[in-house]
Amino acid sequence: MKTIEEINQSNVKKIISERKHPDFFPGDIIKVGVRITEGKRDRIQYFEGVCIAKKNRDINSSFTVRKISFGEGVERTFALYSPIVDTIKVIRSGKVRRAKLYYLRDRTGKSARIAEKIKKKIGIDVETKIQQVTEENVMPATEEKIEEAPKAEAKAEAPKAEAKPAQKKAPEKDEKKKEQLKEKAEQKK
Repeated sequence: MKTIEEINQSNVKKIISERKHPDFFPGDIIKVGVRITEGKRDRIQYFEGVCIAKKNRDINSSFTVRKISFGEGVERTFALYSPIVDTIKVIRSGKVRRAKLYYLRDRTGKSARIAEKIKKKIGIDVETKIQQVTEENVMPATEEKIEEAPKAEAKAEAPKAEAKPAQKKAPEKDEKKKEQLKEKAEQKK
């Protein structure tokens, strides 16, 4: 016979497989899409505010969002795996040092602000898979390198040989220009 905990965990796995919520923490500004039923019609209404508390208890997990609406503080607690919670989107990550931000209830204006957490990007994808080592992607043996090296040296010497005559031509042009300038100077005198 299954215990209540096992039933709850199986329900959580089933819900997670159907829809995926992003990871968010207290201090984050989140936008919650709430399903509202009016008669026969359904619509989604968004509730955007600061997550001030989060409780992780399997199927009973919940989070509290606080916003200021027309100068009045409004808090709403949502069950994380509830069918009325359609979407959760993290707008901005907050940098806080405690799990419950109930002190924001007493604050308004600038004192109620939370600094933004800056995420560092390190350029390596964590989910990239390491390739299996095969003969194709292993470096060639040293004997092959030795055979290829003389060929590479011969190719490298060929452009150098072509470059030397070009260098000789350049001083000749300079000398011709100098002579022409001297002749013009003499003609003016």
